[in-house]
Amino acid sequence: MSSALPFPVRNPFVEALGLELERFEAGVAEVSLTLQPEQLNAFGVAHGGVCMTMLDVAMAHAVRSQHRHEPDGGPGVVTVEMKSSFLRPGEGRLRACARVLHASATLAFVEGELLDPSGVRVAHATGTFKLMRRLPTRGRSIRQQTATGSGQAG
Repeated sequence: MSSALPFPVRNPFVEALGLELERFEAGVAEVSLTLQPEQLNAFGVAHGGVCMTMLDVAMAHAVRSQHRHEPDGGPGVVTVEMKSSFLRPGEGRLRACARVLHASATLAFVEGELLDPSGVRVAHATGTFKLMRRLPTRGRSIRQQTATGSGQAG
C-alpha cells in the first residue's frame, strides 16, 4: 500500500511514468516507482532515462518543497543542468531521494541518489535548478504552471 502524497503541480509526463511522491518537506523530496516492463531497457533493467527522470523530479521537488506554503505552491522549478552517474542496474521498486545543498532567490543546487529496494545506490546526480514564476513557451507567450488542488501538498 502506498503512502504517496499529491504532487503540487500537475505534470502529465510524471503521471504517465507512474511516479509517486513519498516525501516533500524542508528541502528534501523522495519519489518512487515500481518498474513496469515498458520502462526497462534491452538488458531487462531500468532504462537510464527512467532513472534520470526520477532523479530530476526528486531534485526539482526538493527545491519546490522550500516554497510549498507560498501562494500557488511557490515558483516553478526548471532544470538548468544535471549530471548523472550510473553505478549499477536498477530493478524492482526504485526510490529517488534528493536534498537542496544551497539555494538563492533564483537558483538551487541539489543532489540526489537513486536506490534499489535494498537501499543500494543505483545512480547519483547533481543539478542546478532555476526558480521561475512563469515560463515562456512557443511564440514567447507566458504560461503559468498548473497547480493540483490548492497547490500545496500535505
